[in-house]
Amino acid sequence: MEVVTKIAPLALALIMLGLGLGLKTDDFKRVVSNPKDFTVGLICQLIILPIVAYILIIVLRTPAELALGVMIIAAAPGGVTTNVMTKFAKGDVALSISLTAIISLISIFSVPFIIFTSAKLIGISNISEQITMTGIAVKMAGVVTIPVILGMLIRKFAENFIVSKISIIEKITGILFVIVFASIWIEERQNILSYLKQAGFITLLLNIIMMIVAYYIAKSFATGIEQRKCIALECGLQNGTLAVFVATQIFTDIIFIIPTAAYALIMYITGFIFMYVLRNSN
Repeated sequence: MEVVTKIAPLALALIMLGLGLGLKTDDFKRVVSNPKDFTVGLICQLIILPIVAYILIIVLRTPAELALGVMIIAAAPGGVTTNVMTKFAKGDVALSISLTAIISLISIFSVPFIIFTSAKLIGISNISEQITMTGIAVKMAGVVTIPVILGMLIRKFAENFIVSKISIIEKITGILFVIVFASIWIEERQNILSYLKQAGFITLLLNIIMMIVAYYIAKSFATGIEQRKCIALECGLQNGTLAVFVATQIFTDIIFIIPTAAYALIMYITGFIFMYVLRNSN
């Protein structure tokens, strides 16, 4: 896991820098002017998703280490690719950007809280006393909050240049994501099938169930079809790089990362299918 431990922080920081470069102050003002849809998305992402994940690990009697790995990916905010997929699904891209950005910033508090709370509920006791929620939050701020703010500042002073290069930036962040997970699979190539057998089914269920649940919650409470599409995809495509980073800061055993790695493979397959279905729905 040595290669992943070294790559993940740098990759995550650059991905979050790319997110910041794509943000405008309007993305935050929009939340204040139209809070209803954002609130529905926030609740689905930060509350409903971890609850669904926890119910699944109890029902399926998932081994403790894998169970906490599932909770780690469930705690992660939506990934930056949700914005692109929401666009192709003819969803509310502006809402997607706002949800991704703000929940990513909130994640320095929410992710450690969900993980440490889940560890207690599941019975994981091998977390070092030197590793605390505050310590993880500070480390996350260094690779999440600071790069996002830095990206926004760069855009403010060089907006025309950044706007002209935004498609290149998006491609680079996608490549970084692939590098992180390719490293995991290369390092653990002898155990891949075993890991997928253990974590593949629960991560597939979590992904599909959560997109459907989020869609119907949004159908009941959000303002329209575009917002439903956005919220469903936000809850189905997680920031796997962030999940890997957090897992490697707390644990040295690869088993805690396997659900994230499995989810990363699955979510794009199901995500593209779901996106196609949503694109043709009214």
